[in-house]
Amino acid sequence: MAHDEPVKSGGPEKLVIRNIGLMLSGDLARPILDADTIVAVGGRILGVGRERDLDTDGAQTLIDANGSVLAPGLIDSHVHPVAGDWTPRQNQLGWIESTLNGGVTTMISAGEVHLPGRPKDIVGLKALAITAQRAFDNFRPGGVKVVAGAPIIEKGMTEHDFKELAEAGVTLLGEVGLGSVKAGYEAKEMVAWARKHGIQSTIHTGGPSIPGSGLIDKDVVLEADADVIGHINGGHTSLPWKHVCELCEKSSRAIELVHNGNEKIAIEAARAAIELKCPHRVILGTDGPAGSGVQPLGMLRMVALLSSFANIPAELVFCFATGNTARIRGLNCGLVEVGRAADFVFMDRAQHTAGATLLESVQLGDLPGIGMVMIDGLVRCGRSRNTPPATEVPVVLQGGH
Repeated sequence: MAHDEPVKSGGPEKLVIRNIGLMLSGDLARPILDADTIVAVGGRILGVGRERDLDTDGAQTLIDANGSVLAPGLIDSHVHPVAGDWTPRQNQLGWIESTLNGGVTTMISAGEVHLPGRPKDIVGLKALAITAQRAFDNFRPGGVKVVAGAPIIEKGMTEHDFKELAEAGVTLLGEVGLGSVKAGYEAKEMVAWARKHGIQSTIHTGGPSIPGSGLIDKDVVLEADADVIGHINGGHTSLPWKHVCELCEKSSRAIELVHNGNEKIAIEAARAAIELKCPHRVILGTDGPAGSGVQPLGMLRMVALLSSFANIPAELVFCFATGNTARIRGLNCGLVEVGRAADFVFMDRAQHTAGATLLESVQLGDLPGIGMVMIDGLVRCGRSRNTPPATEVPVVLQGGH
């Protein structure tokens, strides 16, 4: 399969997946479903339940899950794409398609900041955002859905600029604080303009990510009141824990934990969200590509980290990586429920893990093995080339292409 492909509509007319050993829903309220079969039509889920209760006749694509675990495709809430499947940050090709092999089916841009010569004038930054939104809307690397076009706001922008961006199809702001707008009062005004026009905002949290960027402290984060507290565990350098704790307590916004951040603070923040009874606020990302590279298994590593060290049941942490993000980001994926996109990752316990089941192995800190990934009802990869080998993998009995 080519690394970059134009967007394909729909998918097989009818897809049936049977013999699912364990079905993870992505929904914190009911993370495990009493079901073994999924029916999808046109790339959307039509039925979820027991095979005997569903209409499985006439499937163009039939998959035997072989007793493996099915979960919604993982959603990376924080990436920095540039052009197609190339990142100038590490001069690396194929990073998005490689991340597909880590179970990620959707990525959310936190700004196309690594473009060489990135324009910082208002006309230029708007042009870049609109171009990125159009390009990734038209073209999916490896089939992965990349929600891009996230402008870095700069001093001098007016409400009209945000209105213009929204009318052009831009739905995101890049990390507030990566541009010249760093004061809380300035950020608050622009975040409010963005929200008024349907654009979701994320704010950089913590110390400088690279030379030339700056500190965004807890007071700025609270005053700006962006929709997502971006990498609350730092990207890479975290705020002091007492400040992170204050953000968890005083803000009601999304708590984003990333791989390219302080792992200790990620664990503590996840625990705090559980104690504060707001696990629905926790979303996960990688914050890659970055100085530490690209992590094709970064999302799985975050799930294993939080499950094992924060002692949160693995089925709940998978919700952080799927349904929580889908709801906060307004995406039609991330949950196994009727009407949602048929984006799935099939997993099983890695061969020779100490865990008796997939969930137990993740709770012990091991990564799962991926046997297949589907996007909009289309098989996008089989046994992952990047994860440890899964004990059982799905089998395509008919169709699938």
